Amino acid sequence: MTTQPIPDPALVVLVGASGAGKSVWARARYRAQEIVSSDDLRGVVGSGRHDLDATDDAFALLDRIVAARAGRGLTVVVDTLGLDAERRRGYLAVARDAGLPAVAVVFDTPAELCRARNAARDRPVPAPALVGQLRRASQVGAELDGEGWDLVVTIRDDAPPAEAAAPSPATAGAETSDRRVILQVSRFPWGNDPAGWLKEIALAADEAGFAGLALMDHLIQIPQVGRAWDPIPESFTTLGMLAGLGTGLRLGPLCTPVTFRPGGIIAKAVATLDVLSGGRAFVGIGAGWFAREHDVHGLAFPGPKERLDELERAVELIRALWASGTKAYSGTRVELPETTSYPRPAGRPEIIVGGSGDRSLRIAAELGDACNLRTDDGFDERLAVFEKHRDRTGRDVAVTVLDLPIVGRDRDDVWRRVEQARGNATAAAYARKHHAATPEQTAERYHELFARGVGTIFVAVQDLASPDDVRALAPIAAAS
Repeated sequence: MTTQPIPDPALVVLVGASGAGKSVWARARYRAQEIVSSDDLRGVVGSGRHDLDATDDAFALLDRIVAARAGRGLTVVVDTLGLDAERRRGYLAVARDAGLPAVAVVFDTPAELCRARNAARDRPVPAPALVGQLRRASQVGAELDGEGWDLVVTIRDDAPPAEAAAPSPATAGAETSDRRVILQVSRFPWGNDPAGWLKEIALAADEAGFAGLALMDHLIQIPQVGRAWDPIPESFTTLGMLAGLGTGLRLGPLCTPVTFRPGGIIAKAVATLDVLSGGRAFVGIGAGWFAREHDVHGLAFPGPKERLDELERAVELIRALWASGTKAYSGTRVELPETTSYPRPAGRPEIIVGGSGDRSLRIAAELGDACNLRTDDGFDERLAVFEKHRDRTGRDVAVTVLDLPIVGRDRDDVWRRVEQARGNATAAAYARKHHAATPEQTAERYHELFARGVGTIFVAVQDLASPDDVRALAPIAAAS
């Protein structure tokens, strides 16, 4: 069978004789709501699954369901024999009209096994009919090649699924120097025990295999995550507490705005965190964007140019205060009479510059150790802009990403979460925008990001609430 993953969403047509294993394969991989079975629909419109007199009505209903789901951009799996070329072409046309990938899954099951399974059924398919199906199934491969399917997957008997493959031994569970998955915590539903909840989340992240833990750095909870009155702790105070837990987690804010603290104070805070954590600190830094939190806390919020000027100055100042010695510093944007600032970092904390505009990307290429990008619809464009700036500078600047997926235990749980969170958006659009998937599918997507040159993935799961939620993400942590 092909090793290429089956796209999701997609219109998937199962092709094979009775007893080939189509329904069992589909139920193991898709939700019941995603599978449209002609046998099941005979039971809906007729006296039972084997009521052949109800076939026409069952297929009429099947066609309506397929068209309706595909029209909404939702995965639909057509569970029929799939041996009728005219019907297959009809499904292919539905997929094209809906803009969905069209996938044919062909079951290459030995005839003897199909006969044995058929004989064990309560209502076996008559032997002459099964012989005809097996003959047609042996010829269908050549027909599919000429029909224009986006992907043809061949399943040989009990072969493993074509999606959600396990990480390869070279990558599973092994953190390398240039590939990391770090958990970002942005919501804090800590109840009556803030410190206890934070410690349990950090310990669970370490247990699950995450390379680090990042905290969102805001003074008011942002509307994309929660309500303004939801708690959000000051990041460096919280990270200092977590540094004492004795984990191996890398720790840092993503991202701290230069409008909150002068560059020198950021340098001092990160250096202290690095010493307390044994050289495991990093700092995400940006120009800031949320005016409301500045107004509420009496902080100035200048225009974009001034904030980006300060971002450049802050990065240069941080590097000056982390360098060896105490001599005066005279740079491009910063003049210091001396650089006495102890303790110096225990290691070399990574400076990750966040932002989406052209100038932010240029600053990251010119001054940062890494550039942090969002994995949204604009990712490819921003990555190309950053790479252009990086090529111009000739510096070795890493790419990190912030990913905000919806992750469920299985497909049913994924779609329950989508329905709970989508508001007025269509389910398909919301699921696509938020990369709704299982942990295993998310890990596969992270392998693709790593293959594109991403070094670190910060993952912020929207409804993370407990240590068990963190442990359930272990397959994602293992993607590095």
